[in-house]
Amino acid sequence: MLAEKIQELLAHVEDLKAKNAEQLELLRIKYLSKKGVINDLITEFRNVPNEQKRELGMRINEVKTAFQDKINSLRQSLATQEDDHSDLDLTRTPYPIEIGTRHPISLVRDRLIDIFNRMGFTMAEGPEVEDDWHVFSSMNFAADHPARDMQDTFVVEQHPDIVLRSHTSSVQARVMEKTQPPIRVICPGRVYRNEAISSRAHCFFHQLEGLYIDEKVSFADLMQVMLTFSRELFGPETKIRMRPSYFPFTEPSAEMDISCHICGGTGRHGDHDCVLCKGTGWVEILGCGMVDPNVLELNGIDSKKYTGYAFGLGLERIANLLYRVRDLRLFSENDKRFLEEFMAAH
Repeated sequence: MLAEKIQELLAHVEDLKAKNAEQLELLRIKYLSKKGVINDLITEFRNVPNEQKRELGMRINEVKTAFQDKINSLRQSLATQEDDHSDLDLTRTPYPIEIGTRHPISLVRDRLIDIFNRMGFTMAEGPEVEDDWHVFSSMNFAADHPARDMQDTFVVEQHPDIVLRSHTSSVQARVMEKTQPPIRVICPGRVYRNEAISSRAHCFFHQLEGLYIDEKVSFADLMQVMLTFSRELFGPETKIRMRPSYFPFTEPSAEMDISCHICGGTGRHGDHDCVLCKGTGWVEILGCGMVDPNVLELNGIDSKKYTGYAFGLGLERIANLLYRVRDLRLFSENDKRFLEEFMAAH
């Protein structure tokens, strides 16, 4: 009986495996500790006849040695694996890896998309590297318009007809040339202008433009959508006002202000003028207007049958109003301390 146990253990010793130090220690306890399997053999050995003790004693020592050698071999193998750093990625972020946050521009963009989606607008996107037609000509820009000058627009040196889009109106042009009204889209995206970088300006920023074209669309429709949008974003007491302006692609055109959500439109904050509206009670947030009939015709839409409105706003401008960020450069510098301030805004 004891001889059979010894034989089974010898056959089993090479099957021992351990993936880590904890598993190896469990094996050692199971077979080599004072209450282990080998010690049970020694206890049973005391009861065998004297004539068998010499042979069985040698076999027990053989089993004990085999298990000790196997466990030592596994220990050495594990130590070698721990010292092997050949698969270590030295460029990986140190542990613990901190969870990032949503960028404030992304937070604002998603809020605006949600508001306009609920008003029936769908999202459209287009390329950032564009041709002159979609960026300027289709939007009724004259050939000598200042915006075509290199001071404002980035132009590909060997291909002057190829530019980095300076507004997302190019996406509207692409939608109009492929789609007949009714059209109701918003076009968020990054745009580029050749400006000196400062706390108030950057060579790239983000816009969201909207376009609605259908029969009998009026300026009153535009004002109602803008009022609904403003109250959804800044609160139900928000008021709006339109000031006459000029854009090549809309006529009439307007700059839209909202009542200051910091001072409630009073222009005062305590004993001083409100720092946001500078005492006026109003804050400019976007430009808008009725789509110029020339734009409709240039993009293949019958201006005698259809009318429409368009609007455009800067996402950085809205982020400034919502989060009081005074330096535009913070949006693009990837400073983790700055981004961590927006964790509660998710």
